[in-house]
Order: sequence, then structure tokens, then C-alpha cells
Amino acid sequence: MNSRESVIGKPLREAMRIAGEKVFSDRTIDVCYPYTKEVVATVPKASLDDVRRAIRAGYDYKPTLTRYERFKILTRAGDIIASRKEEIARLITLESGLCMKDSMYEVGRASDVLLFAANQALVDDGQIFSCDLTHHGKARKVYTVREPLLGVITAITPFNHPLNQVIHKVAPSIATNNRMVLKPSEKTPLTAYRLADVLYEAGLPPPMLSVLTGDPAEIADELLTHAQVDLVTFTGGVAIGKYIAQKAVYKRQILELGGNDPLVVMDDADIGKAADLAANGSYKNSGQRCTAVKRILVHEKILEPFTDALVEKTKAWRYGDPLDPSVDMGTVIDEEAAIRFEHVVNDAVAKGARLRVGNIRSGALYSPTVIDRVEPAMEVVRQETFGPVSPVISFPNLETAIRIVNGTAYGLSSGICTDRYEDIVRFIKGAHVGSVNVWEVPGYRLEATPFGGIKDSGLGYKEGVQEAIKSFTNIKTYSMPWD
Repeated sequence: MNSRESVIGKPLREAMRIAGEKVFSDRTIDVCYPYTKEVVATVPKASLDDVRRAIRAGYDYKPTLTRYERFKILTRAGDIIASRKEEIARLITLESGLCMKDSMYEVGRASDVLLFAANQALVDDGQIFSCDLTHHGKARKVYTVREPLLGVITAITPFNHPLNQVIHKVAPSIATNNRMVLKPSEKTPLTAYRLADVLYEAGLPPPMLSVLTGDPAEIADELLTHAQVDLVTFTGGVAIGKYIAQKAVYKRQILELGGNDPLVVMDDADIGKAADLAANGSYKNSGQRCTAVKRILVHEKILEPFTDALVEKTKAWRYGDPLDPSVDMGTVIDEEAAIRFEHVVNDAVAKGARLRVGNIRSGALYSPTVIDRVEPAMEVVRQETFGPVSPVISFPNLETAIRIVNGTAYGLSSGICTDRYEDIVRFIKGAHVGSVNVWEVPGYRLEATPFGGIKDSGLGYKEGVQEAIKSFTNIKTYSMPWD
């Protein structure tokens, strides 16, 4: 598709949403379709004054929504998104290059997040403690209640899930009666704007959510340090996460910083089943997930048959035009990213790895790729390769596998393929990660379950609807006589 008219028609001219008001700017950022590099839309480049105005609008507004009203807003929004699934999925594909299969799946996940958040808004979060439990106790009871933050939440989200990364922050904010200023990635901001409009349509008071786009170098510090901001929630790279930790010192921080997630395949594993998990875990979402399979550790007894099976499954993985509904994988976010994947694979091959299939690049389109004979010290597995690359590492026993798993700076998630209970328990206990999935990809989770990592993957605070609600609230205790 080389004709603009055949792909997008006339580019959109988007506006910021500052407390619901559409605000345009003479300064703009182009949003491009990675497959053809066509301009999909122009979005405003926010100024510091825009950021301050959005924060002030949120801070000055005092939400009074009941639990039921929050429930209804979130459920209505879920219904609206479900009714516009194809439209929203196409928008995700145009701004990110993700294939339509992945975009449709993402829209479905967003509906799940809204459902869980809506239900959680109805849950009574208080506790009761009796005070006559010891010899010096009193006839009293202590009660707890969760309240929204006094200040504003700022949220900064990455490009790889234009809807789901955003909604994991916005939905818990609404469920807890908070106010949020959101800065989505300037590469993929369109779906975030569309979500804001859906929420306003569903009844959300506009001051409870503002959405800004801009140059992080210009506006990010204000989002991190403004006196009326109480909490910063960020998903993205390690370097930026550590910068936030240094800059936003006396504010709550939720930092989800990516991973280098392993899939461990033991010698008793069903090879076909394990190879299928490896391929899906490596190539879904073009490999651009913090929980994608980024290292495949295979027991030496089944190394060759497993790798052969993975190669065959990889060859069957269709990649190409993201708008083609039959395609299994679209592009990565841009040509620069694809060039990096090509580089780290070439570097591994130069140092002794073997290219089995793939490593083909055309612009931002990069093929599903398998390399074996990979050593743990190679860059392709030492750092996070955020793309559709399957590096295979051999190991002789579980102790060595655990040592390799723990041998990087990351500790987000993992998967293991074995039916031996003792190996499962040893791996769960020994792996320095936030999650372990048995006979599943590292990325498996429910939208309500705790999610997050340790080491360079995060500070140990969790996302997921229930955990975000805890982080987004203050606990107040009060006690009363109880005769």
C-alpha cells in the first residue's frame, strides 16, 4: 500500500483533552503508520502552560461520584468500546503497526480491564480491628477506609500497547475517584485520545482525566515534580524509570520497567506444545511486550528437536501488511527499532550463534527470527531485545537454568514447561522474578491479578486493577468505643 488514500485517507488533526476541552496547538507532532511511514495524524505538542493547566484543573476538582456511579461509567465505557471494536483496533494498527489480530485482542483486553475496575469500585475496601485482644486492650474498634489522593496522578505510557497500557492506569484512577493527567507515547497517542472521548461519553466528569501529547524533554519534568502531583505511574524503559525515581523524589512512584523474560523447557516437556508457546510468546504484538519470551532456555537432551520444531512454527508465522486480517504479525514501532534487532542478531551470529530462520528487514518490518547456540553473555539475551527474536540457550540441568534466568538485571516474569512437580517448585522458589507461569508464556495474567517485577524491572510495586487501586488511595483509620 503506497497510496495514502488507500491506507488512511486524509490525516487526522487531533487536539489535547484538558479537562474535556479540546485544545489545539500551532506546534504539532506527526504520528506515522510504521508500515508505509505515512502521516496518520498530527497531534499537539503541549507546552509547560498546558501541563500546568491540566494539573490545576484536576487538582481543583473534587470528585463526588458514588461507587455505583463509578461502576456505571466504567461499564458503559466497556460497552462503548466493545461496540466500536473494529474501529478502535484499526486506529491501534495505524499508529503502532501492530497487526489487526493483535489490535483486536488488545481491544478485548481493554474491555476486561474496565469490567474488573467497575466491579472493584463496588467492593467495600474497609477493615475492622477489635482492640480488646490483649491484657491492656480497650473496648474499642479500629476501622479503615480508602480515600482518593489529595493531589493529581500523572501517568506516562509507552507505545507498545496504545490502549491497554493506558487503560491499566486510567480505569483504577476512575474506580478510586482520582484525577489523572495522562501523557501517552508521542508515537501512539491516538487511541488514548479516543479512550478519553469514550469515557466522557460514558459520563466521566472531564476534570477527572486530561490527555496531553508533547516532547518528553520539554514537559516530563513538570509532570514529575509539580507540587499538586501526588503519584507518578510510569511504564517504559529502565533508564527513564530511574530518571523518574531520581527526579520525583517525594512522590509515590509505580515504575514498570520491562523485562528479559525466559521460557524454560525441561527435558520431559511436550516439544510441540513448548515450541508453540515459544513462538506465540516471542512474536505476538511483534515481540514488543515487557513479558514477551526473550530467552528460550532448552534442556540439552531435547535441544535439537525443540529448535527444529520452533523453526518450523516460525516459518509458518505470517508477517507483513498490518491491515491484512490474515497476517499474524505486523511491523515493529519504527525502522530504528528494526535496525537494532538486526544488529543484535548479527552481533550474536558473529560471536558464534547460528541463524536458523529470519533476520530479514524492510523498513519497520522485521521477520520472526530464531537463533540458537546463544550464550548468556551475548547482547541479544543480556539486554532486553524488544522485538520478534527467539534466542535459544542450552542448559544441562535445572540449577544451571535458574542461574541463567537470574543472570540479567531484569526480574519481571517467566514460564517453565515441565510436568515434574519438584522442578516446578524449585523453579518458583529459585527464580528472581515477579511471576512464574507453568506451561504458559511469561505474559500470561488476568487483568485483576498483581503484575510487576523486581530488580531493573521495577520497585516491587504491582500493577493490575486491584493493586493499582491500593496504590492510588490513602488509608485512613479511625477508632470508636465499642462496649
